[in-house]
Amino acid sequence: MASVNPTKEKILDVAEGLFAEHGFKDTSLRTITGKAGVNLASVNYHFGDKKTLVRAVLNRYLEAFMPAVQDALVNLNLNSSYDMADVFESLRGPLRNLNDVRPNGTNRFMLLIGRGYTDVQGHLRWFITTRYSEALSLFTQSVMKANPKLSQEELFWRLHFTLGTCVFTMASSQALIEIAENDYERTIDSKSVVDQLIPFLAAGVAAD
Repeated sequence: MASVNPTKEKILDVAEGLFAEHGFKDTSLRTITGKAGVNLASVNYHFGDKKTLVRAVLNRYLEAFMPAVQDALVNLNLNSSYDMADVFESLRGPLRNLNDVRPNGTNRFMLLIGRGYTDVQGHLRWFITTRYSEALSLFTQSVMKANPKLSQEELFWRLHFTLGTCVFTMASSQALIEIAENDYERTIDSKSVVDQLIPFLAAGVAAD
């Protein structure tokens, strides 16, 4: 097992919190080093530049999430047919297990992914699509198998809307849970939120 460098991990932890709260563009290396109590030379030594640091922060989640998604989709495709709800159901376990990677990992991961898109971090999109191309291709193939009538353009827009819905829901999950519990007088947890989310997303992607 590779040894953990405490300075490197501290930089990653601080950067993750700041990126999630303020976004990638609005978080400077000076802010990160100041809060982490390290100098810029430490960041340069461990990561080289800010782009590499951004990728490293997100990759702590991706290296656990993507292989798990790929395994789940491989198992799904052992079936001759399935629908979009089954495809999204394959993501439930890998997403939930991110809480074992980092505290509140599922919400933090979705928020970081959303920041990557809203901050127009093209290098991050390139990194993900290049490093995890096999898992992403299998996901796309699974969506198309469940919805063979979709064009590539329709697929692009519907997955974009899916991501936006997931990011908003995860980022606002605590507030949504409190509102639902107050208005409907029943206990709600994160699983209940996902139970509501999956059929909504599946219906949207599969819509005529």
